[in-house]
Amino acid sequence: MSKFIKALSLTSALIATSFAVTSSAQGIDRQGEGRLFFNSIKIPAGAETLYLSGAGASRQADGTYGNMEQQTVNTFERFKVSLEEQGWSMADIVQVRVFGVAGDDGVFDFAGFNAGYQQFFGTEENPMKPVRSVVVISDLVVEGWLVEIEIRAARVPE
Repeated sequence: MSKFIKALSLTSALIATSFAVTSSAQGIDRQGEGRLFFNSIKIPAGAETLYLSGAGASRQADGTYGNMEQQTVNTFERFKVSLEEQGWSMADIVQVRVFGVAGDDGVFDFAGFNAGYQQFFGTEENPMKPVRSVVVISDLVVEGWLVEIEIRAARVPE
């Protein structure tokens, strides 16, 4: 191998290493990736954050709010619009907190919630996954809501 190619390879490796260190030192650090969420996300100093209040689904044409999956999808669609109006994206979401109503049997519809949730996180369009917690409760303020969700977004300014 020529000295030029060796030098070019070494330079490329140093640049790549330098970039990786810079990215991890200044970027958002996600650890413990699971199928649906990360176990921890560390936000570096100087990052911008945005918090969106708890929200639930909008009424459908028939006057109901729909089932768990429909409500989850509708709520995240509304978050997506709100984020984009402010120059943010779904990929910027680092935390999702869910308050879900248990059915008459005392069980929360995780399958319905996850079916809606997976349309927004860990997808080709948005491969990011936030940290997440789900609290099962007996009722929400809005009659008919099965789920209320709040989010936190963060990004590192370029």
